[in-house]
Amino acid sequence: MILMFVTVDGGLKEAGAANPQSLARDYNVKPVPFNEVQVRDGFWTPRLQISRTVTIPYCFEKCEETDRISNFEKAAGLRQGKHEGIYFNDSDVYKVMEGAAYSLQVHPEAMMRLYLDKLIVIMAGAQWEDGYLYTFYSVPQKQPEKRWTNEKDMHEQYCMGHMLEAAVAHYQVTGNKSFLNVATRCADYICQTFGPGRRTDPPGHQEIEIGLCRLYRVTGDSKYLDTAKFLLDQRGRTGNRGPKGDGKLYGEYAQDHIPVVEQTQAVGHSVRAMYLYTGMADVAALTGNMDYIKAIDAIWTDVVSTKLYVTGGIGAAAGSEGFGGRYELPNLTAYCETCASFANIFWNHRMFLMHGDAKYLDVLERTLYNAALSGISMTGDRFFYPNPLESTGGHERSPWFGCACCPSNVARFIPSVPSYAYACKGNDVYVNLFIGGKATVETATNKVLIEQETEYPWKGDIKIAVEPEKSGTFAVYVRIPGWARNEPVPSDLYKFEDTVSDEPVLKVNGERVTPSVEKGFARIERPWQKGDTIDLHLPMPVRRIVAHAQVKADRGKVALQRGPLVFCLEGPDNDGKVANLVIADDAPIKTEDRPDLLNRVMVLTGTAQVAKRTTGGGVVAAGTRSFTAIPYYAWAHRGRSPMTVWAAREPQAARPEPAQ
Repeated sequence: MILMFVTVDGGLKEAGAANPQSLARDYNVKPVPFNEVQVRDGFWTPRLQISRTVTIPYCFEKCEETDRISNFEKAAGLRQGKHEGIYFNDSDVYKVMEGAAYSLQVHPEAMMRLYLDKLIVIMAGAQWEDGYLYTFYSVPQKQPEKRWTNEKDMHEQYCMGHMLEAAVAHYQVTGNKSFLNVATRCADYICQTFGPGRRTDPPGHQEIEIGLCRLYRVTGDSKYLDTAKFLLDQRGRTGNRGPKGDGKLYGEYAQDHIPVVEQTQAVGHSVRAMYLYTGMADVAALTGNMDYIKAIDAIWTDVVSTKLYVTGGIGAAAGSEGFGGRYELPNLTAYCETCASFANIFWNHRMFLMHGDAKYLDVLERTLYNAALSGISMTGDRFFYPNPLESTGGHERSPWFGCACCPSNVARFIPSVPSYAYACKGNDVYVNLFIGGKATVETATNKVLIEQETEYPWKGDIKIAVEPEKSGTFAVYVRIPGWARNEPVPSDLYKFEDTVSDEPVLKVNGERVTPSVEKGFARIERPWQKGDTIDLHLPMPVRRIVAHAQVKADRGKVALQRGPLVFCLEGPDNDGKVANLVIADDAPIKTEDRPDLLNRVMVLTGTAQVAKRTTGGGVVAAGTRSFTAIPYYAWAHRGRSPMTVWAAREPQAARPEPAQ
């Protein structure tokens, strides 16, 4: 039975009471927190509602059914029994709690608040006197001799990092320190255990670095930042590792082959890598360490130029859940783990905050609307772990996984989407994503209300109302997406095969303007006052994308995109077959609004040729057939069937029908 939470007005009287400490340095651009963004949007509002009413309660229910929560109860002495499940299952509970905290900020719900309070009491009871909290070594009794005996594999710090993130989110939303106190005691213990002259083991799976930086931001205690940096700097360096101090490097799989400041290519497990680069970005922003910035700049270029799927997904190798070689981007066996897509968004958002360049938001948006949304069903209770770009009909979303990192990450990620929409720097305001609703942006000297009206991603018309509390001169930076500037990604990995003449149009108070475009943003600086508006028109023709010649899997093939959405061909719309279709470069493609299909989508339609094998063994295009393409995120909602993102554009690249 799914837990249902009832909304009660005023349920969070002290919400927002907690503010981050004033820090000496941080990112150059400041994000507008999700709680300052109110979403009223045809595309995102239903997803946020389903996250709150279905996904988060459902994930809590699954955490109970699978004994993830009972493990904490056993550790707290509230029940008896052995530890159940995988050793790192604690992390799933923390991630769902983080998502619940985000949801509480927007929709105060008394039962959810009480449920979190109950979990926090249990976790406080499960915590050891010295602050350690990890149920696998706490059940059926405390096993202190096992602590930190295998940092490479056992994920103690990984779980604790997710606890820190959840606790900070809970504190910032409620102002209540109950969970933060548990997390702070645990972080203090980590800082006492790891550091110069003590243990130097970096975690096998990164995450603690991000959590420690978040804890530093709300407490101002520099030891958390120092420990995050220390753990980063131990990667690729031998030292006092392991209980006997003789541990070895973990290797490329865990990005522990060379020091992080010497790394220039993305290697190994993709989620671990993304968490590493995100943690490096956080520490670089908070310390000003240019060596970190130089390294992650090089790694980002490597990913975007050679290892990024057209959907924004990352991770080509199923065996390692990680990166393949340069230009190694198979479609049928693409891994593109849902967690990796979220982590790719975390990293690219940090890169934007550091550099103020919209190219990072272009990657973020591509990942968000395609690879990330593919991982969660429209009903909110079915999930993908890998997100391939081609299927022979064997894929369907699962209600849960033994390793449930993806569902629990969905629970915490979707409620946070509004936090990526806006930012500010000094007195200036950034409009990053096009989501209907309004946001309050506190700049250095003003408070600016920004309100968007749009049917994005289906239509490219965005109306932006700018209402400063005090009239004054400042700049509004409006992102002009790369796809609207003939640049599908900020590299030559993909390019538009076709050309279009329509360009984005901007108007201020009804008058057309041609502001300079700086780092992907239209910079509109003027005296702003209440009643001012910006109108942005982004043409949305259907675009054909081709991949770099070195991407073997995509040779002779084409991907279709409209606006930020990548499309795919799926069996239910195409007589059960998609691999045999050939979409010629000159085949007209039309768009059609389908409010009756897949919770309202726009589809692409046209006529394709059918590839057939000749009796002599060749391949020819014989006959034609209409085709329909749907947004990639919406695939696998109508039963198992074939699917492909990359359709053949020439017969030899198709999977031909046999000769007759």
